[in-house]
Amino acid sequence: MSRPEKVLKYCPSCGSGLFKPITSKSFKCSSCGFEFFINSAAAVAAVIENEAGQILLTVRGVEPALGALDLPGGFVDPMESAEEAIKREIKEELNLEIATTNYLISFPNEYVYSGYSVFTTDCGFACKVKSFDNIKVADDIAGYQFFDPSEIDFNKISSNSIRKILKFYLAQ
Repeated sequence: MSRPEKVLKYCPSCGSGLFKPITSKSFKCSSCGFEFFINSAAAVAAVIENEAGQILLTVRGVEPALGALDLPGGFVDPMESAEEAIKREIKEELNLEIATTNYLISFPNEYVYSGYSVFTTDCGFACKVKSFDNIKVADDIAGYQFFDPSEIDFNKISSNSIRKILKFYLAQ
């Protein structure tokens, strides 16, 4: 029920109920002619290691996947680069300052929020932080833990895209 074709019923331009899917990625209003395209939103995720080579995983404090393990990160704001977003998100969620970022890889994801599917392209970054001294949880995470790479339970990871980013990083 979360897919756009099941949720979007009215034209955002004129309010008409004559707003219908014309392809799997687009809608058109036969009343005013407005066309709407379903695009992917950009999101970022950080793989951060401590000095012992353990990976920082957060605990999701909100749905979707409340309580699941995750990489810290979030959505890229309008007119913001992915590199700016990863720095902002890590500061907001963990009060950490990123020293370096290295792009890893991206994977598609379907993020269901408030009963609506938001399609994302999740961009993974390997990040180094200046210090862990002031780490504290905020924003939409409930906690964090450092894991030895061999001890990560991939069944407890929040989404396929985050699982794939982690596996890609660990294979390097």
